[in-house]
Amino acid sequence: MANVGLLFVGAVLFLNGLMLLGKVDSRAAAVFNLFVGGLQVLTPTYLIIAAGGDTKRILLASGIFLFGFTYLYVGIGLLMNLDTTGVGYYSLFVSIVALGYSFVSFRLFGDQPFGVIWLYWAFLWFFFFLLLGLKLESLTPYVGWVTAIEGWVTGVIPAFLLLSGYWVAENYYEISIALGAFGVLVFGALWFVLHRRGPGRPAEYGAAGHPAGSTG
Repeated sequence: MANVGLLFVGAVLFLNGLMLLGKVDSRAAAVFNLFVGGLQVLTPTYLIIAAGGDTKRILLASGIFLFGFTYLYVGIGLLMNLDTTGVGYYSLFVSIVALGYSFVSFRLFGDQPFGVIWLYWAFLWFFFFLLLGLKLESLTPYVGWVTAIEGWVTGVIPAFLLLSGYWVAENYYEISIALGAFGVLVFGALWFVLHRRGPGRPAEYGAAGHPAGSTG
């Protein structure tokens, strides 16, 4: 069930990235944020109830709430034209907590690929904080591209591989190395390219245009 939710997290991140790049209307994106936010709140609630007190399963499910609340916050904010400061500082909270989930993925669950994916999400949500909380609007093009790319790399592709049975423990080391190398090279190169071009005109995303983004 969580893997199905991850698939749609990828979709909403991709859509929100396009919104930040000015390709998707913010109010249209808001509706899909509400859909995915609702899914990402109902899913972990069910998983926690079904966990039967298993603390590890509860821990795994609890992280999904971070992103469900993000998408609901964003969707409502876009529709009501709210200031972005609240969702920006909430994104800082998510970014910090995501580092903890990365640690337990590596050390407690031995799941190196998702340890790296949590680092992706910590990175992205920190940039949401810079863009929405501190209102550094010159970052909009970079954050838009990173959000759209992470939608595929941390959401759609892992979810499809998990659902189809191709995400197996025997390949965890290779997958984690590939994910880490991709993130450093692509996001580093993207920063360099956009920085050389100079700051772009901020996307028209309304007073609360955001990710997700987020995340997960």
